[in-house]
Amino acid sequence: MSNAMELLRLNLSRVRIPEPTNRIYKQECCISFETPKSEGGLFIDMNTFLAFGKDCVGWNYEKTGNPVYLHIKQIKKQVGEDRPLKKPTLLAIGVDGGFDTHEPEFEETHNIVILPDYVTLPFPSVELPEKVRLAVDAVLMAEGAERKEQITAWTADKKQISQYAMNLEQIKNGVTVPPSGWKCSKCDKTENLWLNLTDGMILCGRRNWDGTGGNNHAIEHYKETGYPLAVKLGTITADLEGADVFSYPEDESIEDPLLAQHLGFFGIDFSSLQKTEMTTAERELDQNTNFDWNRIQESGKEVEPLYGPGYTGLINLGNSCYMASTMQVVFSTRSFCARYYLNQDLRKAFETAPADPTVDLNMQLTKLAHGLLSGRYSIPAIQKDDIANDATSISKAKQEGIPPRMFKAVIAASHPEFSTMRQQDALEFFLHFLEQVERVNAGNPALDPSQSFKFGIEERISCPSGKVAYNRRVDYILSLNIPLEQATNKEQLEAFAKLKEEKTSEGKEVSSDEIVRPRVPLVACLANYSAPEEVHDFYSTALKAKTTAIKKFVMEAGWVPKKLDVYIDVPNIIDISHMRSKGLQPGEELLPDAVAEDEGSQRLMANEDIVCQLVSMGFNQLHCQKAAINTSNVGVEEAMNWLLSHMDDPDIDAPISQGSKNDDDIFVDASKVDTLLSFGFQEEIARKALKASGGDIEKATDWIFSHPTASTSADMDSMSTSPPGVDAALADGGGRYRLIGIVSHIGTSTLCGHYVAHIYKEGRWVIFNDDKVGVSVDPPKDMGYLYFFERLDD
Repeated sequence: MSNAMELLRLNLSRVRIPEPTNRIYKQECCISFETPKSEGGLFIDMNTFLAFGKDCVGWNYEKTGNPVYLHIKQIKKQVGEDRPLKKPTLLAIGVDGGFDTHEPEFEETHNIVILPDYVTLPFPSVELPEKVRLAVDAVLMAEGAERKEQITAWTADKKQISQYAMNLEQIKNGVTVPPSGWKCSKCDKTENLWLNLTDGMILCGRRNWDGTGGNNHAIEHYKETGYPLAVKLGTITADLEGADVFSYPEDESIEDPLLAQHLGFFGIDFSSLQKTEMTTAERELDQNTNFDWNRIQESGKEVEPLYGPGYTGLINLGNSCYMASTMQVVFSTRSFCARYYLNQDLRKAFETAPADPTVDLNMQLTKLAHGLLSGRYSIPAIQKDDIANDATSISKAKQEGIPPRMFKAVIAASHPEFSTMRQQDALEFFLHFLEQVERVNAGNPALDPSQSFKFGIEERISCPSGKVAYNRRVDYILSLNIPLEQATNKEQLEAFAKLKEEKTSEGKEVSSDEIVRPRVPLVACLANYSAPEEVHDFYSTALKAKTTAIKKFVMEAGWVPKKLDVYIDVPNIIDISHMRSKGLQPGEELLPDAVAEDEGSQRLMANEDIVCQLVSMGFNQLHCQKAAINTSNVGVEEAMNWLLSHMDDPDIDAPISQGSKNDDDIFVDASKVDTLLSFGFQEEIARKALKASGGDIEKATDWIFSHPTASTSADMDSMSTSPPGVDAALADGGGRYRLIGIVSHIGTSTLCGHYVAHIYKEGRWVIFNDDKVGVSVDPPKDMGYLYFFERLDD
């Protein structure tokens, strides 16, 4: 003991007492998913306050030289089944005051460990140096960084007090609301009724996506009158905090501190009312029990649990299923599996990570990949708890899964919405994720796995003159319009329309199991995408006039997720060889470059309407002409912006040159160029559009789409350096693809409800429903929100 104590004193300079601003990790290893409950416990670096599992703490010592650690080990207590449940005081799960998760209780032990020889000293002990005692006490008493983020996210979703509640105007029109027997003032609806707190009108709520609900009379009343707040009748009880109050201008449920006063204005005695209706949040949960919901989750079916490498579930952190389902599919792809698992081990990623690995995306992706794909954490929960005599069969046991907290914190750092506990759009998250992966791999594109999702799209415009123009862009997703006229169940749809009309006339609602949706083949959607379409008012540089051109999209293959809104018959294998782009073909002649040919006449003629409006505002006519010319006559606002920013130019009073204005003389904000580049536009076209629109990104985007020939020259130049129709930066191959992943969603919108992933692994479909992983009995291939296809090797 004396030698150990002396060793500790020699290393006191490497021990820090944490300050209130320090982030202290003590629930999970920074580079693996080990916790205090793990066999080796958790080691907290007493200098950086980062946590490491038994296998990783040595790596940290070698990297930093920090020898002193607080070791925390939790051992499960044997607790009787009659343990009383605590009443929740906070709408949250797994936090103090929240709902009891029936988690087992653990006994926690603490020791001071000195590396590299793992010399151990017990804690607490009066023999320890005061600095060590103070430091350890501060660590143990502090709220862990992981828990802080969790509580912050839950608190962020608390109802906010509406700005309209405190000074709400209420109209004295003699309206008295009875305690029951309510009915919509504009239809026969007697459910889902809302009381407008300004004029006392009782109106029905919104129509749901499946045709149920109200007739939108309440929101239409708001649009007509602007009266902002409404309370849902049937949710008002003596506990006014449970009442569902909605703010239309804020478009969310809110808290009305003066609700008792506002209800009393219409003679409502809330103390005697009983709850008869679900709140908006409760209704969304209830809708989860309909047919589609059960089918997507394969509820009611005997799903065989799966364990082992590649079959690890992700714990739901609170409406994080959008992230879990997307990441399960992403890490089932060869590119991400190779980049962050097969070709990169945890130690290598940690050695190259910054001082704080919790904020490094590369490190956290490697951690997540090893957590999901190694199989280390994919074991039955009862086996992990080592309960030999448990009556539950191992085959029925549920795995614990891993919590992707640190990954979520990193990926959400540049997108605040993803840091909340609110549900998010899986497609929006997927695109944001790929953007961040591409950014961190910008220095070494060869390692960038997001490139495997990228594909090229070629737009061919055929002019009546016989000449053509080609525009090209890259994308990660192919969004398909649904040609409902191609539905294969038209007879059933007609019968459903008649049934719905009959029930509506009787004041009844169509049940969810009676709803019939259009069923459209995926091949019809793809054919519709690549079919030629007419472009009206197309300015032909060959004809020097506006005409009607024919536009056609074709594509270069890649990984393609698709956003679809109806039942789609999706085959296991698709062949899109016919959609391959070919580029400029022999015998085709390009349309003349509009800028080069008409530069003199277009640049020297200012639009008189723009000039007159600016002159009427008091500006100099010569200055106004220059403003119109330098903004390509886009509009008065753009010309005025240019004028105000160039008033002090030394040549502002010089006569207009007969030559063209040099584009290089016009300043373009580099950050705005980067924004347009992120949309998939080429840099040359982005700069040209920004110059033409006075630096306005939105108008620059409109300018690009309204000037399709503007990019012809740049596109053709790029084509001349590679084979026709092929971008050298894109992976190329055959046109046959296999469906390997589906992200399904159910709910009133993509921002609520639930997401589930189905992935084709080892010759079978597997369902990933948060931390539940099993063999899929009936994969909902016709109900996907995102579809992922992988190119088949020729």
